[in-house]
Amino acid sequence: MTIDDSSIISTPTRLEGKYSGMVVCWILGLGSLVSWNSMLTIGDYYYQLFPKYHPSRVLTLVYQPFALATMAILVYNEARINTRKRNLTGFTLFFLSTFALLVLDLATSGAGGLGNYIGICAIVAAFGVADAFVEGGMVGDLSFMCPEFIQSYLAGLAASGALTSALRLVTKAAFERASNGLRKGVMLFLAISTFFEFLCILLYAFVFPKLPIVKYYRTKAAAEGSKTVAADLAAAGIQTEATERADANANAKQLERLSNKQLFFQNIDYLFDLFLIYVLTLSIFPGFLYENTGSHKLGSWYALVLIAVYNMFDLMARCIPLIEKIKLKSRKGLMIATLSRFLFIPCFYFTAKYGDQGWMIMLVSFLGLTNGYLTVCVLTVAPQGYKGPEQNALGNLLVLCLLAGLFSGVALDWLWIIGNGKF
Repeated sequence: MTIDDSSIISTPTRLEGKYSGMVVCWILGLGSLVSWNSMLTIGDYYYQLFPKYHPSRVLTLVYQPFALATMAILVYNEARINTRKRNLTGFTLFFLSTFALLVLDLATSGAGGLGNYIGICAIVAAFGVADAFVEGGMVGDLSFMCPEFIQSYLAGLAASGALTSALRLVTKAAFERASNGLRKGVMLFLAISTFFEFLCILLYAFVFPKLPIVKYYRTKAAAEGSKTVAADLAAAGIQTEATERADANANAKQLERLSNKQLFFQNIDYLFDLFLIYVLTLSIFPGFLYENTGSHKLGSWYALVLIAVYNMFDLMARCIPLIEKIKLKSRKGLMIATLSRFLFIPCFYFTAKYGDQGWMIMLVSFLGLTNGYLTVCVLTVAPQGYKGPEQNALGNLLVLCLLAGLFSGVALDWLWIIGNGKF
């Protein structure tokens, strides 16, 4: 498959739709994690329903294997997958799963019990599959476009956490004194999350592919041999030619691109950075913050405040690399910064044991700040210098390592409670 020669043009001096594209990417990033962040943020509700089942830890442990396994399959078949269908499938699954979570609670009248818990775990597994479809597909797709797009998308991922935390605090305050107020706040909260997922389906299907700047980058990627953008170009009204000569040219260009194995070894430090960033973060967030920080003056608000502080600083940090002068681009510098984050482990341990809530809030803010900043630096610097198909493949590899780090961190998070009588 190739694009009609008349549609392949040199880089225009002014690409229209850049700022609209950044807004859409931000919203799509928000929708990529709003469902999962909703689960994390309503943890206080699930701890009330299932006090003996460690909801924040168990649900995270259910989520990650499905995300990692699905992502591994998608990475292996990346070059042959229709990106448009992949992303729309992911957003649709997010929408249906979030709506199912709402229906399940309404159908059971907010009852606890093992059956209800298993149902929630099944929905969380669907979240994991949807995450692999969307996050890998979007990062791969945006990797061959302008850096501002992927940075806006990553900021949207963090914004989903900040927004869900803010909404949760508002709904908790609004319904705290009402009869069955905690559950009413959760219902309103899930309804808002479901709306955001539906909005993402519409934006990705009908708005994003028709932006001139997006058409340009996808046309350029197709000219370089990418076969994953055909459906997106068709949705934008760009016709393709399927002649034997065109197919031969496309296949030749596809063969010229670096293999996944070559991309892996050329960028092994970036991949290892992302893995370690999320191993550390998920070994503390959210399980440790819900179960191992003790009782303080904030009472039932304490864990929610810690989650909100993390999400807020994670969001702010993802905007910092917009300033080129303070964006970390050195491969050695990124590795040193990533490894230094492991000092957080003794800091959190001793603060939980001996410190007060002020010190813990400060530590959580630094955890979010370093997580967001380093994530954006790695994901925006790594794809530079490659052709479109290679950038797409590398974007998927980066997300695979990110999810592997998430899964490892979630598993290691259980070490905080093994042996203390709460396992």
